[in-house]
Amino acid sequence: MKIGEAQKIYREQVREYREQQTALSRQLQDIRARIKDAPEQKQKEQFESEAVTLELTLDALDEKQTEYQDYLDKLSDKYCAYWNATVAEQQADAMEEYGVEMGKILEVARRIMKGGIVPAADEKKLMEFSFEMYQTAKNIGAMVRREKKEEYDSLWGDEEEKEYDDPQEVAENAQASPGAPEVVSAADTMAAAGES
Repeated sequence: MKIGEAQKIYREQVREYREQQTALSRQLQDIRARIKDAPEQKQKEQFESEAVTLELTLDALDEKQTEYQDYLDKLSDKYCAYWNATVAEQQADAMEEYGVEMGKILEVARRIMKGGIVPAADEKKLMEFSFEMYQTAKNIGAMVRREKKEEYDSLWGDEEEKEYDDPQEVAENAQASPGAPEVVSAADTMAAAGES
């Protein structure tokens, strides 16, 4: 089962269990009020028996809901790990690309300062990065150019843009942890607690 699917299922289970717990808590409060107001001992004992049954059912619901919530917490940790790994990979690629780009920009500036002739596209990239660096390189290059000229090919060839995976999609589609608790409806848990 995928993490995204498991999260959806178990969030729904937790919600269902909480709703049942709220309803049963109201019933328990109502029965406790009836115990106080009951005129006969026999009625009090009947209400107390119902109260005990409701308390046991509430405990069973709480136990199962806690199990589901703990599993959801594990899924959340795993989801975050996949998300963070995907983002880290993308950031590493971006930093690597930035380093390569900076190396090219500095190389273009160096070539211009040596008096070389570089493609207009390379000059434009240097100018877009830092107009001051571009101006400095051009001024130094003009002085050096009187001595010799060297012509260079572009450092930026045909570059392909890299596509990245969506971190949310990667995290949701990763396999959920084994050992997931069995999905049991709140009604079945209540019925099982009532049989105890």
